[in-house]
Amino acid sequence: MSPILVRPVREQLEHDRIIRLLQAKNKRRYDAGMNPGAEQNVPVGSGPTARYPDLVLTSLERGHRIEAVVEVETGESVNHLEALAEWAHFAKLRTAFHLYVPSSMVDVARRLCEDNQISVTEIWSYHGIGDDIRFTLVHRNREAAAAPAPRRIAAPAAPAAPARRKARPAAPVRPAAPARSARTAKAAAPRKAAKKPAKTQKRK
Repeated sequence: MSPILVRPVREQLEHDRIIRLLQAKNKRRYDAGMNPGAEQNVPVGSGPTARYPDLVLTSLERGHRIEAVVEVETGESVNHLEALAEWAHFAKLRTAFHLYVPSSMVDVARRLCEDNQISVTEIWSYHGIGDDIRFTLVHRNREAAAAPAPRRIAAPAAPAAPARRKARPAAPVRPAAPARSARTAKAAAPRKAAKKPAKTQKRK
């Protein structure tokens, strides 16, 4: 909670309830640490410049890098002083800044961000339906939406098929010998030996 703001008790309870709902919503993807009310559990930065947003979403990976900071506002806290004291500082962090405001204060929050040149990654509205709270994304920074797509890793090339042996050229087909004519065949046929004349029988 901002040091310049003191919320009514009922409004503060509703504010802290929304923080807990957002923590439960994000705990599967992040390590969600929260700073409800005047608590200072999870700082961003160190020393006198450390700040305590309502939610700090940290990566579950080994480096535990801060992925986003979340600030929840109520009807009383969407104003010029709060924008300069809190939003402007969160917008300068090297991480995403998500702002949650009541649905009736969306236009006011947008105008405050534009007038003070505060770059918010996402603005969400919330409203109650009975005991339920509904959240709606109403603004997203174009630069964040147009983030470069992850590079695709080319699949390894399939191993080349072994070279096939070159087929030997077929032997040239010799043209068939021309058919012999009947005369040629007759001439080539072996001549039959002439029959010797039969011997005449001797007279007795």
